[in-house]
Amino acid sequence: MNTLPERGAFRPNQGLIVNTNVNAFNPSADGVYLITVTPFKDGGELDLASTDRMVDFCLERGVTGLTILGIMGEATKLTAEESRVFVKQVLARVQGKVPVVVGASAAGFAPMGELTKSVMDMGASGVMVAPAAGLRTDDQISSYFDMVNETLGSDVPWCLQDHPTSTGVQMSTAVVMRILKNSPRCVMLKHEDWPGLGKLSAVCQAIQKGDLQKISILTGNGGGLFLPEELVRGANGAMTGFAYPEMMVDVCKAFAAGDVERAFDIFDCYLPLAKYEQQAGVGLAVRKHILAQRGAIASAAIRKPGPKLSAQDIADIARLTTRQEKKLAALK
Repeated sequence: MNTLPERGAFRPNQGLIVNTNVNAFNPSADGVYLITVTPFKDGGELDLASTDRMVDFCLERGVTGLTILGIMGEATKLTAEESRVFVKQVLARVQGKVPVVVGASAAGFAPMGELTKSVMDMGASGVMVAPAAGLRTDDQISSYFDMVNETLGSDVPWCLQDHPTSTGVQMSTAVVMRILKNSPRCVMLKHEDWPGLGKLSAVCQAIQKGDLQKISILTGNGGGLFLPEELVRGANGAMTGFAYPEMMVDVCKAFAAGDVERAFDIFDCYLPLAKYEQQAGVGLAVRKHILAQRGAIASAAIRKPGPKLSAQDIADIARLTTRQEKKLAALK
């Protein structure tokens, strides 16, 4: 198998560098770090039994790592104690098989530091941090992450999340690279600016030229809606959620094997359903409905406030799922 000589230098018929240490949350991390949902019972309580089922479901489909308490994990709806209980349950079920990254973004540095210390003591591999809402200038954003570095400390590896759609903070390519240069323990960039292929290329090229230290770049755009193109630009894999995580796993494997066209063909089979899942407002309800249908969680419940699917929504999902299965059968 051919491999990339440098990150960001992908060329047709070459594959990704495959990380041989599956437990490594470090600058060489690659593959699929799945953003998980948080399972609830119909009444809104944490469903720890379903949490175990969900972890097993993800591991059986070959994910490289798990990222929990993310935006689609309804982290803002959990109490601090519920967050710790959920993290503890996931880590106990994973048993060190794959890295577990915990979303630690918070309104203040005190809760960020408290949660980080708690989850790292439990055995988490690292944390993920996004910029706080309200930051506007490059200097404000850079100064904020100087405080993030101080808060997390010198021994906590972390992932920089660039998701302006949810945070409202637009980080330019220049400020992203400035943050990375000033953050020796930042081992990963979760790139999910949209559109953001130009930014992704610029960061990859900076790494290739030696202007920026080597880091892992995983992409999070809309359930992997641009995953093949992002891999072509030099991304190392995906960090996002989708009710069919095997899509991202299989696409990344095809790239790793140098079979670029097959990677695109696999992706094409899932695209209509992935697009449907990315609808604003109801997307999480779609994802949880499908996961419940697949047996990954017992209930599709979303903690209030949250959307509910209509009968027509459910019919749409059934049609798209059937069509997806036919396309996959034809591809095989």
